[in-house]
Amino acid sequence: MTAHLDAPHDLVGIGIGPFNLSLAALAHGLPQQGAGELATAFYDQRRDFRWHPGLLIDGATLQVPFLADLVTLADPASPWSFLNYLKQKERLFPFYFAERFHIQRAEYDAYCRWVAGRIPGLHFGHQVDAVRWNPERDVFEVDFTQVDADGEAEALGRTHTRNLALGIGTAPFVPEPLRPLAEAPTVPVIHSADYLDHRERILGAAHVTVIGSGQSGAEVFLDLLRARPAGREGLTWLARTASFAPMEYSKLGLEHFTPDYTRYFHALPEPVRDRLVPSQWQLHKGIDSETIAAIHEELYRRSLHGGWPDAVLTPGVSVRTAGRVATTKVELHLEHLEQGTRSRLTTDAVVLATGYRERPLGSLLAGLDPYLRKDSSGRPRIDDRHRMVLDPSVTGSVFVQNGERHTHGVGAPDLGLAAWRSAAILNTLTGKEPYPQPARTAFTTFGLDQREHTRPQPAGELLPLVEHP
Repeated sequence: MTAHLDAPHDLVGIGIGPFNLSLAALAHGLPQQGAGELATAFYDQRRDFRWHPGLLIDGATLQVPFLADLVTLADPASPWSFLNYLKQKERLFPFYFAERFHIQRAEYDAYCRWVAGRIPGLHFGHQVDAVRWNPERDVFEVDFTQVDADGEAEALGRTHTRNLALGIGTAPFVPEPLRPLAEAPTVPVIHSADYLDHRERILGAAHVTVIGSGQSGAEVFLDLLRARPAGREGLTWLARTASFAPMEYSKLGLEHFTPDYTRYFHALPEPVRDRLVPSQWQLHKGIDSETIAAIHEELYRRSLHGGWPDAVLTPGVSVRTAGRVATTKVELHLEHLEQGTRSRLTTDAVVLATGYRERPLGSLLAGLDPYLRKDSSGRPRIDDRHRMVLDPSVTGSVFVQNGERHTHGVGAPDLGLAAWRSAAILNTLTGKEPYPQPARTAFTTFGLDQREHTRPQPAGELLPLVEHP
């Protein structure tokens, strides 16, 4: 095993997705307390940067404006901004005339790859295996395996750091009834995260079922619909939700993705936070209105000459069980949640747009378990500075990126808060304020200020009667 016994890093990031890439970009060239730049290193088991490659469907756009890049909302003058990427690629004027506020996903992926290829200290092909606290040196020990293109181990290594940033992201979620089918190769039952890798095979199926009512399900359904001949679409789209609902995209609704709301949410009692998160699904799990309109337009176009397209869209349905019919088909056992009725659907391919779940941290952080402080549900407690709450004997910090929805709310996985959170982490880590944070970010005032407010009383206005216990 190779071990780096020199001075420990100031920060080691585990995972290189958009959030830790944002952190690496804002940390690049940043001075630490005393002399020298902040010493950072980031590790990811993949061979290069990849952002949802299976969903880079032609024409699919981000659901956040281009200003929600890796750095702009913390440092608009950063050389790692999306606008500077366009300038370096000599595409700034075409973008200017395109007048696009929401860029294509493929363009966002290309931008992130551009950043990842230029920032030093990013180690791809390195799988982090374990993390421990070394109380004698007051550092974290990070064990990793260097892997080749086939994922085989090439070398073992260890590095040391004063602080960690966890950005291991989320994993595709496959509902229990469908897991045996997804694991067998005979009939294509794939998660939408792998859609483009299997697109040609799925297009060749006589009948395709898409399961899931979010943006990914809508984009996959629309792509399949556009690619299949009129009258022979052979498509079914199922969803558990009561309708194919639009995402909450009103201006005031979007203020749930501001630092103001994040701070408000964090200060709420744990039981209140746990009730709020599932009730706010439409803030991030709905479908954008343009995609809904495009689906309806495509279906309408196919009905212009009479008849209806061979496409069934049914919300309010759950998949109870599933099984194979011979070796070429899948049978889904369905239940309509409102009617209480049951039915069966035979299909030739299934695309599961069933979302993602936070990756479990248990095995990775097993060495830190004695130091971790957890809530009543066994989840890590995370403070208002995005740090895991650890035993006071641990002098370092473990920052969390997109693993703190239970403490920071629906904005945790949102790209629009990436730069703000990275800046907040670096402000805490350096003990300075290299990235000043805005005092206020929303017109909405979330919650009541417990101080008593007074305002001038206009002539003739009656004060409300307030009963005191």
